[in-house]
Amino acid sequence: MKTLVVYGSTTGTAEDIANRIAQQAGGADVVSAADLTAADLTDHDLLILGSSTWGAGDLQDDWFDALPTLTSAPIGGKRVAIFGVGDSAGYPDTFCGSMKALYDAATQAGATVVGAVPTNGYSFDDSEAVVDGKFVGLALDETNESDKTDERIASWLAAIGA
Repeated sequence: MKTLVVYGSTTGTAEDIANRIAQQAGGADVVSAADLTAADLTDHDLLILGSSTWGAGDLQDDWFDALPTLTSAPIGGKRVAIFGVGDSAGYPDTFCGSMKALYDAATQAGATVVGAVPTNGYSFDDSEAVVDGKFVGLALDETNESDKTDERIASWLAAIGA
């Protein structure tokens, strides 16, 4: 199975997480959302999309130009998993909210989103990325819970079959 990890990162945290995910997934390809092409999406079986969260739960800037590429690419039926990076203590009411925009874009494109994560074990007040009581993907907090990141990534990758 050919896997692609696409990230949007301003400070480097989401990029670091993308590379860690790729390494744990056995050497997946990694590309910045700023450089994403439709061919990148169609050439892979599993797409892992991630972003840091800014402002009121917003996507990282590189995704604004990449979202149209995602929604217009022929990815119907492909498996998509999502990860988000946020600060649950500093922004407890929008924690990892950027994942929701990636979730919406992937479902709009007809992809099958996998890898929802229960919210237990997380400390936050609210997030748009919680649907039916679960995060739409893997929520990570490198500011306050970096000691849990590698274990969360490993469990999540096992759950999505990556």
